[in-house]
Amino acid sequence: MKIGIVSQSYYPRPGGVTEVAHFTARELRRLGHEVKIITTHYSGPESDDPNVIRIGHNVLVPVNGAWVNMTVGFSLRGELRRIFDRERFDIIHAHCPLVPTLPLMSLEVARAGQKVVGTFHAAAQRNFFYWLFRRPLSRRIRRLDLRMAVSEAASSFAGRYFPGNFEILPNGIDCTRFKPGLEPIGRFKDGRFNVLFVGRMDPRKGVPYLFRAMPAIARELGGAVRFLIVGEKGLRTFLCPKPMDMHGAEVACVGHVSAEELPRYYATADVFCSPATGQESFGIVLLEAMASAVPIVASDIPGYRTILTHGREGLLVPPKDPGRIAQAIVALARDGGMRKELALRGREKAIRYDWPIIVRRLEEIYHGVLGSETIRLEEEPSYSRANT
Repeated sequence: MKIGIVSQSYYPRPGGVTEVAHFTARELRRLGHEVKIITTHYSGPESDDPNVIRIGHNVLVPVNGAWVNMTVGFSLRGELRRIFDRERFDIIHAHCPLVPTLPLMSLEVARAGQKVVGTFHAAAQRNFFYWLFRRPLSRRIRRLDLRMAVSEAASSFAGRYFPGNFEILPNGIDCTRFKPGLEPIGRFKDGRFNVLFVGRMDPRKGVPYLFRAMPAIARELGGAVRFLIVGEKGLRTFLCPKPMDMHGAEVACVGHVSAEELPRYYATADVFCSPATGQESFGIVLLEAMASAVPIVASDIPGYRTILTHGREGLLVPPKDPGRIAQAIVALARDGGMRKELALRGREKAIRYDWPIIVRRLEEIYHGVLGSETIRLEEEPSYSRANT
């Protein structure tokens, strides 16, 4: 097959959709398919990968408590149409297919006969854009030959505005990249208990609630704790609390780290914390921690319950509750046996989401859309079809 993956989020811009686009393309090529990614230009270094086609430029716009990517530029529609005409993809796979501009345009300019599938990644209580433009978007979504979603939370959210069938295919994880036994970051292995957060400083990621929990955690652990904040650099100097407020604990806001270095931060962590406020559809960072055999404290939200069971791979706490965050982290800090059990079960769960397994299922879905024979898998995560 010749496959075109359309995504407004791609390297060097970090994020879950970036990871999905990259690793599905990589694994599909390993299966013998020709795959190209259609995305945009970003500020910062970009690779010269001939399989990545870039048009327009990226801007960030605030949506649902996060800064999301949008491509702008002159003649985007014409450029995208010329790409589709030239490449003659068998399948076009649009991520976030109803989001302006590139994903939505891909539904509008796809050639007659080209199959188009779309993956819905978002989950939220409401979406003003979907509500306001529901009628024209309902016409656009009919161009999709198949709707996919990364979780039941994502399919329920999209289905609230655009009822229909959704194929559930979860995100994956590279279990050879994130794994136990990697070399930790030396300067942070000094006997302190390391609590790790990885993510953007978007409001929905809930970082302020972790910050509010820090003094209680530091007090209970006698200051022998360090909070490692890995993510974007922009707001970190304003959000990170001052060391004098932390009862002797250390707060290390390290900003963005390279893809090669990120697994070592998980190897450095004793606990991973993701205090998201409720608009996560899946939680790739949870899979990264689980694959790295790091126990988790995370918000009890639908997207996270997709992959994490309370008391099995980690501890779930009510969102926006610094007191419960502190209690859970302190409990794990004081119980090494619990940390070990959660870490082992997390690694076992993550292996089921290894990218080769996920992408074999995606290949099967593509064959079904094209009407060709499919290959049944002997072992795969539990997927389903959602009717909303």
